[in-house]
Amino acid sequence: MKTEDEGSSNSSMNREIGDVIATRFSRRSMLSGGLGAAALVTVGGAGMGSLAGCAPEIVPPDATPLLGFESVPAGSADVVVVADGYVAEVLIPWGTPLLSTGPAWKKDGSNTAAEQAQQIGYNHDGMHFFPTGTGAAASRKGLLVLNHEYTDATQIYPAAPAPITFDQVQKALAGHGVSVVQIELIANKWRRTDSPLNRRVTGTTPVTFSGPVGPAHPALQSNNAPMGTLNNCAHGSTPWNTYLACEENWNGYFGTDAAGWAPTADQARYGVAKASSYGWHTADPRFDVAVNPKELNRFGWVVEIDPFDPASVPVKRTALGRVKHEGATFAETDGVAVIYSGDDEAGDYIYKFVGNAPWADLRAAAKSPLDEGSLYVAKFNDDGSGSWLPLIAGEGALTVANGWVDQADICLRTRKAADAQGATKMDRPEWIAVHPITGAVYCTLTNGSSGINAVNPRKPNPYGSIINWTETGGDHRSLTFDWEIFALAGDPAYPAISAPGNIVGDIYGSPDGILVDPDGRLFIETDISNSAQLLASRGYDNIGNNQLLIADTTTGETRRFLVGPRGCELTGAVLTPDQQTLFVNIQHPGEATAALGAPTNANPRAVSNWPDYDPAGRPRPATLAIRKIGGGKVGS
Repeated sequence: MKTEDEGSSNSSMNREIGDVIATRFSRRSMLSGGLGAAALVTVGGAGMGSLAGCAPEIVPPDATPLLGFESVPAGSADVVVVADGYVAEVLIPWGTPLLSTGPAWKKDGSNTAAEQAQQIGYNHDGMHFFPTGTGAAASRKGLLVLNHEYTDATQIYPAAPAPITFDQVQKALAGHGVSVVQIELIANKWRRTDSPLNRRVTGTTPVTFSGPVGPAHPALQSNNAPMGTLNNCAHGSTPWNTYLACEENWNGYFGTDAAGWAPTADQARYGVAKASSYGWHTADPRFDVAVNPKELNRFGWVVEIDPFDPASVPVKRTALGRVKHEGATFAETDGVAVIYSGDDEAGDYIYKFVGNAPWADLRAAAKSPLDEGSLYVAKFNDDGSGSWLPLIAGEGALTVANGWVDQADICLRTRKAADAQGATKMDRPEWIAVHPITGAVYCTLTNGSSGINAVNPRKPNPYGSIINWTETGGDHRSLTFDWEIFALAGDPAYPAISAPGNIVGDIYGSPDGILVDPDGRLFIETDISNSAQLLASRGYDNIGNNQLLIADTTTGETRRFLVGPRGCELTGAVLTPDQQTLFVNIQHPGEATAALGAPTNANPRAVSNWPDYDPAGRPRPATLAIRKIGGGKVGS
């Protein structure tokens, strides 16, 4: 996601995660004889404090080490650096035509909206690889489906949009959304190939709604037809071969110049304000909240897309709630679908949707497994236990007497429903991954100031952390769980803001994207804000550019695997079934940074010129295809 030093829209008195973590650490420290941040462990690089009772498990003596590469150093160069023995190839950069007959990318930013709609979108984010073959062929050819989170006016236009025009808004909308593109490993190189399945879903693609807030619901009756998906950050996928695109910071697209307008309490809870960072409302009334207020209600959802049916209409699955969804991670127990999702804002929550029947049975009955079930929000307790609080009409505080009309009302005002039920505030809960062996669920808390409590001991928390929990009985449908802290990130050179840390190996900050591979390697991507990156004043001068690390989930050992170019974040990690290709996205290379400067339309290369290094070009978000030279599992 685009990282800024965001405030919180959560004014509830619910307990914050930092308070929970701090309390738990305090109790553990006493039980373990007072060991704390001074206990240091270093493996293969700079060390961080290992807090007693919170360090990862000791590896059994007969276990095979999972990490088989040497760490790369932190760096600030405008290049991609990957571990020795690996090759990282650039694939489908922004502007690549979906088909070989499509419009070519123009390096001066002059492509039209119609041309952009036939090209790979801007700012690649979450993605999934859907094989189109079986056996060995499943890892050589497939559909890569990826989000495009947002656009940058200094890069997508040849001249500054002042004031922005309707046509410029349309081009930005065409750069948003999702790309479906066939790729194939040909002559030992991944390539985009022509396919009738290649298509774009953009900010103007027709969409529909399902679940408690159906297409006819009064809250969705705006001044234009339902269309588009915006600010798609992380993602999910389903075993019935659909893709889940998640709408995150959608509020920033809306604004108004209407005198006297002010957001309602419900709108303010989602961060809707008179000012808009995009200014689209000045050229397109669709985004003017005074003219078209119900258009807001069409965003903040998980959007299901069928990549194998180019004629299908994307469906916004409202039963999963309306928040700033960072992702939608699928798990199952006894065939029942469970979807985990973080709401990426300081002080917001972690959610879980639990189906009410096996997903295969529901699909056989022509029902969506994402419409049939119940929504919950997480509460973390000091003692390492937790519970899932129901966001169900009539339960707890969510009664008609308290102003909750029905389940549709809860799904439209999900944040306030979670406030009312007493969920635990989190430090920007982002990506979630499920360990395929243990069933443990991992979640990145990128940074924030929710603390101090047992599940986050720092306030402020500029470096972030990774928590994990295990559902009771190993059942993802369970309404109770036990939680731990896997990693407290940071740099021990700055103990005032870093302690207590427990990184075993290479240091990092602001964890964001994560992936657990079938062997138990945890891939960690960082998203250090460009307002902090490389700055000693923010404690980030030793950490370098954003990076991808790999950790052993048994020992906690962490090694830096890849460092990205200037101004970027790393996001969207996914593996082929044989684990021999890792796809990773480089988002917003060359974006304005406090340490390196700011690009302009006249000089878009001020911070970065990756990956083309064209003296007359501009930086381009792109996907990397990373493979071990000679073959083998990535990270092994």
